[in-house]
Amino acid sequence: MSKYVNNNGNLVSTEGYAIKVGNRGHLYGDGLFESIRVLKGHPINLENHLNRLRAGMEVMHMNYPDEFGVAFFEREIQALLTKNEITGSARIRLSIDRRRGGTFLPLSNHVDYLIEVDPILPDKFELNAEGLKIDLYNDMKKQVNFLSQYKTKNCLIYIMGRLKAKEQAVDDLLILNDKMGIIESTSSNLFIVSNGVLYTPGVDLGCLGGTMRMQIINLALKHNVKVYECNISPQNLLAADEVFLTNAIRGVMWVGTYRTKEYDNKFSQELVEHLNKEWIKE
Repeated sequence: MSKYVNNNGNLVSTEGYAIKVGNRGHLYGDGLFESIRVLKGHPINLENHLNRLRAGMEVMHMNYPDEFGVAFFEREIQALLTKNEITGSARIRLSIDRRRGGTFLPLSNHVDYLIEVDPILPDKFELNAEGLKIDLYNDMKKQVNFLSQYKTKNCLIYIMGRLKAKEQAVDDLLILNDKMGIIESTSSNLFIVSNGVLYTPGVDLGCLGGTMRMQIINLALKHNVKVYECNISPQNLLAADEVFLTNAIRGVMWVGTYRTKEYDNKFSQELVEHLNKEWIKE
């Protein structure tokens, strides 16, 4: 864990830092966040993260400050990385909370921001050595609504899904929407490969509009791979040649087994190589 956080532009020690009484993110989940990967000491894909953040803030009726651009957050993140003496790989969490005041009805739509950082290894994207073991999460369903695609601080379905995965001794569970379509895992977007074609659930079906998801789609199209956004069923998983998960921090994670079905990782490996060529400049 790092020694300092960036609280509204102030670099403060984590030992003395505490959220203020009345923090709306803490009390009501009235906030959003972005998880951003740092490679070679620099945050990557920041523009897409901020585009999603801005869209989510607009949907939640939060004021988006004029200074909240790529250059602003690059400076704020770099200041925090320098203070924590991090020059390699890291995970950034950028949190936005509506300012204190009110109960369910806010008194203000202005926001506060907090940036946290944790160093991680390695300093590039790497495919997991062992394929993930996955199954379905049937205890809760994710409702499809205008907030579904954003990273809000209402994360209980993912927490409960992760606890259930631990109970079932699997690496991850796939979450279904309220129409019984498979949309994502507890921490990642979902892709399947069948006969050389890439399939992934659309954001209209309730999945997170992941920044890595967007990048994988663009990389696939760039390399002449057909991509379809569509409903995914358990039958599709059983018929797939390959299944993988994506998120901004880990990149691509290949799935080894879904119940009795086993998968290859050839396409996943190619995507990891493309990601590193995209973001790591030697």
